[in-house]
Amino acid sequence: MRAEPGSEPRYVDERSGATYPIDDPRWCGDDGAPLTVSALPGITREQVDTGVRSLWRYRAALPVRIDAPVSLGEGCTPLVEKSWGEDRILFKLEWFSPTGSFKDRGTSVMISLLAQRGVREVIEDSSGNGGASVSAYCAAAGIRARILTPATTSPAKVLQSRAYGAEVQLVPGDRDATAAEALRQSAHTYYASHNWHPFFLQGTKTLAYELWEDLGFTAPDAVVTVAGAGSTVLGCDLGFSELLAAGQIARRPRLLVAQPAHCAPLHAAFRAGTETPVPSLHAPTIAEGTAIREPVRFPEVLRAIRRSDGDMAAIPEDAIATAVRRLAATGLYAEPTSATAAAAIEVFRARGAIRPGETTVVLLTGSGLKATPTMTELFAPEDDER
Repeated sequence: MRAEPGSEPRYVDERSGATYPIDDPRWCGDDGAPLTVSALPGITREQVDTGVRSLWRYRAALPVRIDAPVSLGEGCTPLVEKSWGEDRILFKLEWFSPTGSFKDRGTSVMISLLAQRGVREVIEDSSGNGGASVSAYCAAAGIRARILTPATTSPAKVLQSRAYGAEVQLVPGDRDATAAEALRQSAHTYYASHNWHPFFLQGTKTLAYELWEDLGFTAPDAVVTVAGAGSTVLGCDLGFSELLAAGQIARRPRLLVAQPAHCAPLHAAFRAGTETPVPSLHAPTIAEGTAIREPVRFPEVLRAIRRSDGDMAAIPEDAIATAVRRLAATGLYAEPTSATAAAAIEVFRARGAIRPGETTVVLLTGSGLKATPTMTELFAPEDDER
């Protein structure tokens, strides 16, 4: 159940229909389910604050007033047109965000809310980019941060969190083990989770507003992204739904979502026509940022894709590596996680989900600088004849 646009914003558990006051300092429902914010009316082009060069130009679209945003200049990232085989593709370079990944959108809004409400210490669990982002914005806000991350996380991402002054706790096991430890620690420290907190998605939805403005206040026909927990999918669904409600676009873009074949639980359920997990492969992948076996918002991500008449693809490791190299050959240095989206272009074109003459945007969510060890292996010389 979702409230009608225009009503007083509340937290909503879409699974049970339970609602909670928006000023309640919570990050999940009473039964442990994830929350979102009730449907909002969206904004018009006249409400965009063009004097602000960050995502805060869309602050009128947020459900609460933020008096002192914690901002490092996130948003307003480049949209670059490139040839990709037979297609002309617009690549949205989200790695121009302050910490090098798209997660700064959600973190800026989430940490701004928590700072405004007096939170002084948080924990976050992350495979790297989310932790680095929360660390940076907590540093800017004067909030203590402890980041839980898998022990196998890229050293560059761990270093970045530590550089911002966060305490980093390396957790043995996979990404799911790290999430479980964070949930245990949330009993005594506020959980500022990019996967759980509903205001993280309120920040991520600004990506939809920004693409709308980038394209002359029109929507693209299709948006290609990669999903681990699915925050870009949900953010685009929220933002474009609000623009549709405000009469600013005629329809939602198709959301075309890629996962690495080595960890594609959402894809497996999508193909099976369900909203619940089905048996699927779980193996190490160079797209480490997507290696999440049980996304928190599993059914919500699938509904968003289907609501947009979208599609999903599972991408083999060699195709991801090829896409990394191919992007770099055009001047785009993308980490393997985000290059997974580029690797899916041919798959979606072959299925007719990407169509000639339409506007297709591919989200490149993180810089190759975030995955230096993997990038070193991918670009090592094939032969050393010295």
